[in-house]
Amino acid sequence: MKTLSRVACATVLALLITVAAHADPLQPMRVTPDELTWKPTPGGNQRAIIAGDPQKAGLYIYHTRYATGFRNQPHIHSDERIVTILSGTLLVGYGQQFDKSEMKALPAGSVFTEHPKQPHFVWAKDGEVVIQVIGHGPSATTPVATGR
Repeated sequence: MKTLSRVACATVLALLITVAAHADPLQPMRVTPDELTWKPTPGGNQRAIIAGDPQKAGLYIYHTRYATGFRNQPHIHSDERIVTILSGTLLVGYGQQFDKSEMKALPAGSVFTEHPKQPHFVWAKDGEVVIQVIGHGPSATTPVATGR
């Protein structure tokens, strides 16, 4: 059992070293909200990259702005994420189907997490919402097949 634990620890350590070796170093920066560069996303939202690159190995941080009424259908990501609501109120649910009864309203300052391949969905029902996403790339988004 001790040998298995040592092998597991060594494997995790090797993985962390490998991931860290592929990540670009974090650069010093100071930026105000007005200085962010917002770009359109394929989903029709706006995104401002703060640090890193979600498509590459390593830490990334970005802000996403959802327009009033935006609904993100169930989907998964390939990486772990920590999401903070910076402004507005975002309704968040976990599961394979978009189910309003399973959603929780998260006002500014709230946080939710997503583990890899955790189906989830969001709704900016009552107004514009800005979130901050922190993850460890490479990242990908895959829609969940709902069987409809």
